[in-house]
Amino acid sequence: MSESDPTTGEPSPVRKIIHIDMDAFYASVEQRDNPELRGKPVAVGGSAERGVVAAASYEARKFGVRSAMPSVTAKRQCPDLIFVRPRFEVYKAISRQIRDIFAEHTPVIEPLSLDEAYLDVTENLQGIPLARDIALEIRAKIKAETGLTASAGISYNKFLAKLASDHRKPNGQFVISPEMGPAFVEPLPVGKFHGIGPATAAKMNALGLFTGRDIRNQSLEFMNANFGKSGAYYYWISRGVDQRPVRANRIRKSVGAENTFSTDLDAFDALAAELRPLVDKVWRHCEATGNRGRTVTLKIKFADFEIITRSRSVAASVAGRDDLERLACGLLEAEMPLPKRVRLLGISLSSLHAAGESEPQLTLGI
Repeated sequence: MSESDPTTGEPSPVRKIIHIDMDAFYASVEQRDNPELRGKPVAVGGSAERGVVAAASYEARKFGVRSAMPSVTAKRQCPDLIFVRPRFEVYKAISRQIRDIFAEHTPVIEPLSLDEAYLDVTENLQGIPLARDIALEIRAKIKAETGLTASAGISYNKFLAKLASDHRKPNGQFVISPEMGPAFVEPLPVGKFHGIGPATAAKMNALGLFTGRDIRNQSLEFMNANFGKSGAYYYWISRGVDQRPVRANRIRKSVGAENTFSTDLDAFDALAAELRPLVDKVWRHCEATGNRGRTVTLKIKFADFEIITRSRSVAASVAGRDDLERLACGLLEAEMPLPKRVRLLGISLSSLHAAGESEPQLTLGI
C-alpha cells in the first residue's frame, strides 16, 4: 500500500512507526529497587535549595511536580515529596536492556533519550503483520525483563506516534490510523504539539492559532512568513503529515552540561572556575563517542532566572579540551562585567559529526 507524499507529489509507502516511552523512568527505577518508595510521591534530583527535579513519579505528578521544576517549588507543592539522588549508570544499563529488546524486532531504531525511542517496523524481523502486536510484545518483554512499564504509540508517522504514546499513559498504547490522523490533530492545542515549545505556542496564540485546526486553516505562505523554516513543518503536521524517516544510529546534534551554584556568583575568575568541570564533562562525551563539533554555546542564568545564551562557531572542529575551555571562557569574558549575579552556567558543543568525517566548507561573506 502506498500514498502520495503531498510535500513532493511522489508516491510514498505507508510506514508503521512505534514510539515507545518508558513511564516515569528514573522514578520508576527507584521505586522498583526500593520497595519503601512504592506508592509514594518520589522526585529524582537534588533536594537542596537550588536543586532541580530530574523526574517525578506519577504519585508526585498528581501534585503538579514535574521534571525541570526547582526542588523548593516541588516541595512546596508536595510537602511529603521524597527526593532520591539520580543513579545514571543504572538508568543507562536498563536503557541498553530495553534497546536490545527493540533490536529483536527492527534494526531501524532512533533513540531520543534513555527512556524513549522511535522504531520503524514497516518491515520487522519477526514478520509480525500488525504494528500494535509488535508494540504489545515489546512492552510485555520490557515488563518481564526489567519490571518496568512502557507506553506505546503506533501510527504512520513520527509526529502522530509520539502523540499516540501520550494518549494512554501510563502502561498503555494507542493506534492512530491514516484515516484518523488529520481529525486527531484538529482539536489539539498547539502547546501539545511535539516540537512546539512555550515561546512558539505563545507566538501562535498571539496570531490567533490555538489548535491544529487553526493552523490547518492557514496558507503555507502565511506559516513560512511567520515561522521561517519551521513554518512548513507546522503546516504539514496540522494535516497529519510528517515525512521524517526514523533515523537509525542518529548522531546527537549537541552535547552539553550545566550546573547551579550553591551561591550566586559575579566574579570572572569564580565563574571561569565553575566552567572547567563542565568543559571536562562535555569533552569526555566527545572522546567516548568520537564526535567533534564546531559551535560552542555558553548559557548564563541570572539570579532572577533570566537566561541568555552566547555562541561562537569556528571554521574547523574544536580540536581539544583546552580549545573548548578557551572558547567558553572567551564567551564569558565578552559579557563582563555582568549586569547581575549568576546562579547557573552551562556549556554545549553543537554541529556534531563523527571525527574523521569531512566537514562542511564555510562560506565567508566579504
